[in-house]
Amino acid sequence: MAGSSGEPASDHRQILSIGDAAQRLEALDQHLRTRSYVQGYSLSQADVDAFRQFSVPPSDLRFPHVVRWFRHVQAVLGGPGQPCALQASKGRRGQPQWSPPTGTEPCQLRLYNSLTRSKEVFIPQDGRKVTWYCCGPTVYDASHMGHARSYISFDILRRVLKDYFKYDVFYCMNITDIDDKIIKRARQNHLWERYQAQQPQPAQLLEDVQAALQLFSAKLSETSDPYKRQLLQRTQRFVELAMELLTRALQAAPTAPETSSCAQELLEEARDLLSEWLDTRLGGEVTDNSIFSELPKFWEEAFHKDMAALNVLPPDVLTRVSEYVPEIVSFVEKIVDNGYGYASNGSVYFDTKKFASSPNHSYGKLVPEAVGDQKALQEGEGDLSISADRLSEKRSPNDFALWKASKPGEPSWPCPWGKGRPGWHIECSAMAGSLLGASMDIHGGGFDLRFPHHDNELAQSEAHFENDCWVRYFLHTGHLTIAGCKMSKSLKNFITIQDALKEHSARQLRLAFLMHSWKDTLDYSSNTMESALQYEKFMNEFFLNVKDILRAPVDVTGQFEKWEKEEVELNRNFYQRKAAVHAALCDNVDTRTALEEMRALVGQCNLYIAARKAARRRPNRALLQSAGLYLTHMLRIFGAIEEDGSMGFPVGGRGPSLDLEATVMPYLQALSEFREGVRRIAREKQVSEVLQLSDALRDDIMPELGVRLEDHEGLPTVVKLVDREALLAEREEKRRVEEEKRRRKEEAARKRQEQEAAKLAKMRVPACEMFLSERDKYSQFDDSGLPTHDADGKELSKGQSKKLRKLWEAQERLHQEYLQRLTNGSA
Repeated sequence: MAGSSGEPASDHRQILSIGDAAQRLEALDQHLRTRSYVQGYSLSQADVDAFRQFSVPPSDLRFPHVVRWFRHVQAVLGGPGQPCALQASKGRRGQPQWSPPTGTEPCQLRLYNSLTRSKEVFIPQDGRKVTWYCCGPTVYDASHMGHARSYISFDILRRVLKDYFKYDVFYCMNITDIDDKIIKRARQNHLWERYQAQQPQPAQLLEDVQAALQLFSAKLSETSDPYKRQLLQRTQRFVELAMELLTRALQAAPTAPETSSCAQELLEEARDLLSEWLDTRLGGEVTDNSIFSELPKFWEEAFHKDMAALNVLPPDVLTRVSEYVPEIVSFVEKIVDNGYGYASNGSVYFDTKKFASSPNHSYGKLVPEAVGDQKALQEGEGDLSISADRLSEKRSPNDFALWKASKPGEPSWPCPWGKGRPGWHIECSAMAGSLLGASMDIHGGGFDLRFPHHDNELAQSEAHFENDCWVRYFLHTGHLTIAGCKMSKSLKNFITIQDALKEHSARQLRLAFLMHSWKDTLDYSSNTMESALQYEKFMNEFFLNVKDILRAPVDVTGQFEKWEKEEVELNRNFYQRKAAVHAALCDNVDTRTALEEMRALVGQCNLYIAARKAARRRPNRALLQSAGLYLTHMLRIFGAIEEDGSMGFPVGGRGPSLDLEATVMPYLQALSEFREGVRRIAREKQVSEVLQLSDALRDDIMPELGVRLEDHEGLPTVVKLVDREALLAEREEKRRVEEEKRRRKEEAARKRQEQEAAKLAKMRVPACEMFLSERDKYSQFDDSGLPTHDADGKELSKGQSKKLRKLWEAQERLHQEYLQRLTNGSA
């Protein structure tokens, strides 16, 4: 047997193998006799197995050790065949069996995958590493709120995966700087600038605009989209009005300054028309590739500035189409070699029929119901690529361009099929494939890119890599509407990011996005932004209150206070809210629910603080600090707090700087305490002028410095360092409310005075005179002034007379009351 001294297990085997019972008892007793001298000896499972050979204790008193240990083991086992918790000898008990906790199943992150149109458990292909490609902007104009919708939403998702779920995210984004829109806009800008530099004479300008207007009218007649049609009609009206003004000016005085002014106005109004007309006539002459690179370079720089202003993290790697042309050419060649592409008249097209018929592939994974939608397909090809000759080059109308032969007036690069340029869809496939390989974890983009852009990306990439898993999870952000309507210049609701940032801060815009699901339509409206503003104010007030509590002086031991039932309950709620936030983020990164749970936590903390102050008891510092730091941590993960630092929203704007709050708060606290002492003395001495100065310091001077002083009866003044602009706006709003309250009060008093005056005027009239002035209604009256006949001389009915009598009696009572007031001197 093996005991605590660890003797060989062969001793057990030897005892168990002895056949004769007497021999077995003798050997076991000898062993136990020897082991009894070992201090702390306890039976092992092998010892118990030895005792299981006996059904009853031995009756032979020559073996006392066996009898004693048998009874001991039997008591522990509780009966034959029961598991044994081994006991120590000499009265000491052994360690009991440990029961592990059952626990609960942890939440798993699920993301809404457009490939399955359902929430799927997120499982990266390579451990904690996540490869992510996001479709970037086509840079030919200013970024607008539609761009903000996508890039802020993806920034939030990226931050949550990286900073909350601790994935190692490699984030790649592209810039489309070769595209039909860019080519056309760059060409037209170049031709417009050249035309403007020529300074056309007013008469020549009128002639050119008239020609451009004819081309524009033809375009207008072919436009079916109501939004675009409305915009074009509006442009046409303004141009025609400007033409009329210039025509009149020319007829009146061809060389007058007014004529030159009218010509300049027409030039500006007709810019779009003239640019289109010039492009139609002279676009083929523009051949310098640098002309086509200046425009996207300018707008790319503006885009990056907008993203930085919105606190959107830059990508780990940024790709530009113009820098990846060789890789794109190689990518297209591989597709052709694999049998899924074909050259036609210098262009290369993707063979959708060949791909769809392959048993290993599927076309239209994201939106299969849209396959064959020629309008969507042609929009994907671009305005410069849907001419009749281009469409005739395809084997099937559903085929799309991988490489486009360049026409005159378009940039070009050499390739095996002649000079040309990349198609729109191929750029993402080639650039993502070069960096992320044959399969990525996440591909992101706007909802409107699902078909044809992303479906074509999937097809050509899987044709290149000969697989069926180029993207594992496709994430698409929802649309953005403006006050319920599609964003459109014709509706005057087209909002650039710069315009939006003039009205609201980047944090407020982000909070508005966080309060909605990233995959659903978001309506950018005054109501949406008001909700975000209120949420920011609510959270900020909590942070300010907690920081004020933490600033109260306390010794080291005072930092750790006894918890009463209120602290235990708040802490329980705290952990419940944290669990709810975690569950929400696991559920497709549901930031809307997460923010509501955080709001609920703040509400519970506020109730606790209020109850403690009402009872003149100090709130628990450590517990409130934990809640405040947790909320700060979550808001920082969401990107709503820009920098690492202390609790709450930073004061003084973004950018690296000293901790303003930590620097100035000791001085502000000293000023507040001095003011409290002065106010106390002023109240005791009844010096109202000093109290007025103290109020002016609180209400007028300190807000200009971004400092709020809150006086509470019987409690120390609360000092809060707040954003100056927000505080001044808050002060103005308070003054506006007070002024409105004062105005309403005065208006109510005026109405009461008018009503009293009207009542008094009515009381002055004796009952006998009240109807005499109504000669248009009545013609005859009795001695008391009551009417007897109507205006036509007809006698009044009994019912009419009764009604008039009641009015007369009521007036008589009023007049008597008036006479009584005169007597008393109160009228």
